[in-house]
Amino acid sequence: MENTVERIVNADRIEDLIAVFGSFDENIKHIEDALGVTIVNRGTDLKVSGEEEATYKAVRTLEGLLALASKGETIDEQRVRYLITLVQEGNESQVTKMAKDVVCITAKGKPIKAKTVGQQEYMKAIAKNTITLGVGPAGTGKTYLAVAAAVAAFRERTVNRIILTRPAVEAGERLGFLPGDLQNKVDPYLRPLYDALYEMLGPETFQKYQERGSIEVAPLAYMRGRTLDDSFIILDEAQNTTKEQMKMFLTRLGFGSKIVITGDVTQIDLPSDKTSGLKDAIRVLEGVKDIAICKLTSADVVRHALVQRIINAYEKAEQKKELPKQAAPKRYQRKIEK
Repeated sequence: MENTVERIVNADRIEDLIAVFGSFDENIKHIEDALGVTIVNRGTDLKVSGEEEATYKAVRTLEGLLALASKGETIDEQRVRYLITLVQEGNESQVTKMAKDVVCITAKGKPIKAKTVGQQEYMKAIAKNTITLGVGPAGTGKTYLAVAAAVAAFRERTVNRIILTRPAVEAGERLGFLPGDLQNKVDPYLRPLYDALYEMLGPETFQKYQERGSIEVAPLAYMRGRTLDDSFIILDEAQNTTKEQMKMFLTRLGFGSKIVITGDVTQIDLPSDKTSGLKDAIRVLEGVKDIAICKLTSADVVRHALVQRIINAYEKAEQKKELPKQAAPKRYQRKIEK
């Protein structure tokens, strides 16, 4: 191999090295495949060899992973992928921001943390501002982290209630007449919110708080005419609100309350003649004091690696559609002779 260089990365603790390698060395194999290098373990040292630039990037990735492992962070495929992306963009200095405070502990004792720099900024915005808009593609943790922040605020008693709401709009298919009472009819629309609350509180605790009225999960139509004080309010799937619904929701804000609005402007299920309330709100509220607009990207996706590739593929397809049609080259234009 031409211009092959070798570099040594030293691990202070063998435990950190084990965490970085992962089961069956899957994390190391992923770095080797992504950057085209060879990594060999010698005691607490890692020897990296390959083309100079690729070797440099692999060394920076390994150093970042060892730094995270030393802070007790879990090293998984998603974390490795994200770190390689940061290194390739020249942003590896942001790695230290990834090992931050726990947002919330689930009912089973699992700590919930922001896993990317974008998610970190999102959580900071929620803590700092009264209203936060979290906009981004599927899998970026918009709703999940917002629910975690709501549960944390509720446990700390900075709010008395958690209110979760979303517009009841079908995703391109008609569900028809659903059986049961009103709650049964709206539950399918609110299921993702229930799922997140079940994980963080446990089904029994969730049921208890819901019966007391401390936690409310309801369709957006239920918000009209109310003023919500001392509450943490989350509006999910906000891209499916109309401009009028969004204005109605935002003006429900009461004293001591916090609002988080989440949505993905690429997944609008409204009729084509309706403007998305989320798109409109991003335009209208830009620069308003105490309101933050956080834009997450495919780099913040924390689901399966394929989800990130699917989102990127759709983004490229959209960009191609938006390219203006170019005029035909001059050589093909008919020359008119006088």
